[in-house]
Amino acid sequence: MKLAGDKKFVLNIPEDVYQAMKLPESEKEERLMEELALALYEEKILSFGKARELADMSKWEFHDLLNKRGIKRHYNEENLEEDIEYGS
Repeated sequence: MKLAGDKKFVLNIPEDVYQAMKLPESEKEERLMEELALALYEEKILSFGKARELADMSKWEFHDLLNKRGIKRHYNEENLEEDIEYGS
């Protein structure tokens, strides 16, 4: 996961939990990031722009994922300013 200035954050997941994921090995990291992005967005911890960045998705891809999961899009002036700043 990339943070500002190319700093990285490591998320420690117990090996047995990681191995128990019912996904092909090649999909696990991507899915974890998507699920984290969705959860943080739904709980209003991350804005739409930052959540889609975490999920490594375009604006439209993340919007489609929200729709598929039945997560309503929340939006306010701060989110708009952030989206404009980050070129959503």
